[in-house]
Amino acid sequence: MHRIEERIEKTLENFMQDYKDDRVINRIKNFDLPDNDVLVEVLESLKKIIFPGYFRNHSVKIYTVRNHASMLLEDVAYKLIKQISIVLRYEPDYENAEESVILEKAEDLTFAFLDQIPKIREYIETDVQATFDGDPACYNKTEIIYSYPGLFAIMVNRIAHEFYLLGVPMIPRIMTEYAHSKTGIDIHPGAEIGKYFFIDHGTGIVIGETTIIGSHVKIYQGVTLGALSTRGGQSLKNTKRHPTIEDNVTIYSGASILGGETVVGENAVIGGNAFITKSVPAGARISIKA
Repeated sequence: MHRIEERIEKTLENFMQDYKDDRVINRIKNFDLPDNDVLVEVLESLKKIIFPGYFRNHSVKIYTVRNHASMLLEDVAYKLIKQISIVLRYEPDYENAEESVILEKAEDLTFAFLDQIPKIREYIETDVQATFDGDPACYNKTEIIYSYPGLFAIMVNRIAHEFYLLGVPMIPRIMTEYAHSKTGIDIHPGAEIGKYFFIDHGTGIVIGETTIIGSHVKIYQGVTLGALSTRGGQSLKNTKRHPTIEDNVTIYSGASILGGETVVGENAVIGGNAFITKSVPAGARISIKA
């Protein structure tokens, strides 16, 4: 046993020596890191606010919508203020700011987000309807709300997108990556998505940051709406790298549509496994035949 302890001590010294190097993975921030578990709790609470009649706390003896929403809202507000105050310090403008300044900004951002919940609910209601209308295997809308991974990924994206628009760092991506891990659907929080969005099956879908999707769009599993090339790295930041999908487009499984200048016109249908890097006119039918 003595020998093992000596070897552990020697290994620990190697770690300590390695930590001295000036490498990004070694940097120890003098402020907190966001708590992923808390942000997942926030998402679960927001899901209950968005669907008040479906997801509720059954331990509460007397249930009213107002009482339920009040408890959830207070919980979400305090958690978000704390988490946003943490991530704001990763922004150069706030890295050395007074705590009172950080908390005031975090509070403002939190309530600016919460004010968008009616809009989020409005969009999600259309997504539920689009899923019901588009899936003959679906028995009712309750089934969609409780079990469809596509709707869950869309809901998280619509929440995260509002944080993204407010300029909140890190939190939007943490949220969408949680949905990605749960569903296999990877939607960047920056993607702009219109109403009545339907993801069928969903596994393996990738939707990039600058993608624009219109209304009544239907996408199947394995679809990529991506960049034509990312070799430029950070020099491509803030440029339109991902395609625009106009209204009433259907994209079947395995299709890849790439490039910031690529536009798929309204009412187009993109067949399975198509590889598209140029714009597609409205009403076109693109298919790959063996």
